[in-house]
This record gives sequence, structure tokens and C-alpha cells, in this order.
Amino acid sequence: MFRGLWKLTWLEIKIFLREPLGAFGSILFPVLVFVVVGRLLGRPTPTSITTAGFVRVGLPVFASVLIALSGVLSLVTIISIYREGGILKRLRATPLRPQTILTAHVLVKLALTVVTLALMILAGKRYYPVHVDVPIFGFAIALLISTWSILSIGFLIASIVPTARFAQPIGAAILYPMLALCGLFAPLESLPPALHVVARLLPLTYAVSLLRGIWKGEAWSAHMGDVAALIVVFAI
Repeated sequence: MFRGLWKLTWLEIKIFLREPLGAFGSILFPVLVFVVVGRLLGRPTPTSITTAGFVRVGLPVFASVLIALSGVLSLVTIISIYREGGILKRLRATPLRPQTILTAHVLVKLALTVVTLALMILAGKRYYPVHVDVPIFGFAIALLISTWSILSIGFLIASIVPTARFAQPIGAAILYPMLALCGLFAPLESLPPALHVVARLLPLTYAVSLLRGIWKGEAWSAHMGDVAALIVVFAI
């Protein structure tokens, strides 16, 4: 089983890298946003405390969320294409189990997340205007957990999208508005009661809380509730 999983994972990686647009959107775009916005907001000009706080904490978390969402959108598109083209049916005719096929796609997205995060860290050392001591390993683990959980939304969207042509637009229309409710740009307490309830149901809210806390250097014990919520979302 593990041999088949490894071969399928490696095959999916090669197929993904053959599409330049997909590779740009999933790997380079979050890094580009991180560098450009960081340079613009981090110039040596008088800035407000709010802006400085966003550059130090909000921007890395925002770029990390983009990494996760880009992976999900890519997953939605690929699964939709495979389902519409009958590739999933042909794969099921092989000795590979459906769980193995889905696990291979998850591993691909997690591997791409690691690569994108590494590029973001390397770019940050050269271009990021604020030098901070960040627990990189802990933050990487938090991002992998977040991506792992948010991928479940991708599988859900891919299962209901009618055609591959509309997979990515529909996925973007569902996922990106969640950014406004996840607590990244506005505290959850400032949201109206109805939106506050909705925000508490979104895995992205717990992902942002976990990423922000780990980036600040907070202990994992303070965010075990976020980790538990993300694991439950993926398990469901």
C-alpha cells in the first residue's frame, strides 16, 4: 500500500508541476504577496502602530493562509477534472484503495505547502523589513495542521461542483470570503452576533488563531482547542 501511495504521490506532483499557472498560484503567489506587501508597508516611513502590528504578525499569517487556500483551490480543480474525465473511476479499478488515492492528493498539497513556506522564509530573510525571532518549526507544524484541515473543505467543494470548468471560481467564491470572518482583519468580538456564530463554525478561524499564536511565540497548550477543532473538521 505504501509503495502505491508513494508512486501515486510522486506522479501527482509531476503532473501538477507541468501546469505553470497552477504552480504559480499555489507556490509563488503567496510568496509574492508576502514580499510585495511587506516591502510596501515596511518602508522606513512614519507608520501607525496598527500597520506595524500587521506587518509583524498579520502579514505572515495572511500569506500562510493564502498558501493553504491556494492548495485547496488546486485540489478542488484537480479532483473535479479527475471526476469529470473518469480518471477516478479508472483509478478505482486498480489495486489502490480510494483512501490511498485521496491520501496521495493530501500529501501532494502538504508537500507543496512545505515548499511554499520555505520560499516565504527565504524571501523574508532578504526582503522582510521586520526582523523577529519566530519559532519556524512550530509555525510550520501549525501551518501543516491548518492546511490538512482546510483541505477537507476542498474535498467537499469538489464533490458538489458540477463541472471542472467552474471548480476554481466556485471554490474561490466560497473560500476567500471566509477571510473576512476568520478574525485576521477584524476581531471576532467586533462581528455582529450572527456572523460571529458563522465565524466559529469555520475551520479558517481556528487556523488563523493557531498560526497567529504560534508566530507570536505562544505555547501550544494555549491553542489545543484550535488544534482539536481543526482535527475534528478533517475527521468529519
